[in-house]
Amino acid sequence: MVAVAILAAGKGTRMKSDLPKVCHNLGSISMVERVLHSCLAIEPERCLVIVGYQAQRVRESLSGFGGLEFVEQTEQLGTGHAVQQLLPHLEGFTGDLLVLNGDVPLLRPSTIRQLLETHQANQNDATLLTAQLPNPQGYGRVFCDGQNLLKEIVEDRDCTPDQKQNQRINAGVYCFNWLQLAKVLPELKANNDQKEYYLTDAVNYLEPVMAVDVEDYQEILGINDRKQLATAYQILQTRVKDAWMRAGVTLIDPDSITIEDTVELQPDVIVEPQTHLRGKTAIGSGSRIGPGSLIENSQLGQNVTVLYSVVSDSQVQDGTRIGPYAHLRGHVEVGESCRIGNFVELKNAQIGARTNVAHLSYLGDAKLGNRVNIGAGTITANYDGVKKHRTEIGDRSKTGSNSVLVAPITLGEDVTVAAGSVVTEDVTNDCLVIARARQVIKPGWQLKSIVKPQE
Repeated sequence: MVAVAILAAGKGTRMKSDLPKVCHNLGSISMVERVLHSCLAIEPERCLVIVGYQAQRVRESLSGFGGLEFVEQTEQLGTGHAVQQLLPHLEGFTGDLLVLNGDVPLLRPSTIRQLLETHQANQNDATLLTAQLPNPQGYGRVFCDGQNLLKEIVEDRDCTPDQKQNQRINAGVYCFNWLQLAKVLPELKANNDQKEYYLTDAVNYLEPVMAVDVEDYQEILGINDRKQLATAYQILQTRVKDAWMRAGVTLIDPDSITIEDTVELQPDVIVEPQTHLRGKTAIGSGSRIGPGSLIENSQLGQNVTVLYSVVSDSQVQDGTRIGPYAHLRGHVEVGESCRIGNFVELKNAQIGARTNVAHLSYLGDAKLGNRVNIGAGTITANYDGVKKHRTEIGDRSKTGSNSVLVAPITLGEDVTVAAGSVVTEDVTNDCLVIARARQVIKPGWQLKSIVKPQE
């Protein structure tokens, strides 16, 4: 049996924010959510989150996770004190306890699995994650024998010149035999300048204790301020983009592109410079996105092109062309082989296959059939000042330039709307509708001269 405890009680004063540190987003997911995702791969029997500062806010941020247990740490007196709060909650538990930090969000699931497997295979009292840092200055050094069994941990300020040559440091991630840890937790002392109880001290009471080096030391980066948050994001981006390029995705200029790790791409997708893919986005093979585009929480089919445009919370089927300078938002659905062109905005609209909205149009709360052609400047007037209303247009219908369709309104199939019309009534199939004032021409008419009065 395995239980996971995530330390998420701190305020994070260096973030300069009212938001609890662990609730700050790294990409589209908060730090503490990332820690939870990384440990779910080992399928723990119990998952406990130790909360303190703005505890309710942290609870609410994790409402999407089922089965979490929250443990209150009313005073933040160090990592050892935090784990002491587990004693009544894990009474009778006989398995292993994995301790993770809510502000260390870059750990890979494979690293956590390796730590747990090493701990269990060697029947250790404790196993700690360590890292070999190129520049370990300021970190306590971990000293082990030839079998990676812990000999001692020495703080940086206490190291001799020879000891400072050791690059192995403690990552602050542990796996414990809970029954053994529970015996020593009450023995922890706050004999230090900070008057805090350190979980590291518990290791001194346990044996055997083994160290496991993380392969990529960047995984253990802790986040204490906005600069470190930005650094972590860059590390995450490098991971994600390298993985997609190895999987057959072309990134024209990786340094100018961002792709969140929630995005799914198929081989032969091309991502142009200055393009950003976010949230629950999926893009099919052969699609070309960008340059200068933002796709967020949207699903794009195969062979879709998106040029200098924004697509959010929408679905686009195969072979459709979008942009330049189009905006799809609010649950738009676009069928196959459509064109959504220059300066077109779609909101909460369903567009049938092979329909064109080529330029300068706004279609909101609308449903269009197949092979509809929307003339330049056509808009649906969907808002009466109080409520939104629907517009429906049947297959093969056409609107002339600068038409206004005042919702609620329905146009049947094979309807043609004359340019400049303001249509306020439903139109049945196979009709031409003209809704504009008759043109009047007055030959020989000129504006009369205005004679200024004499002063």
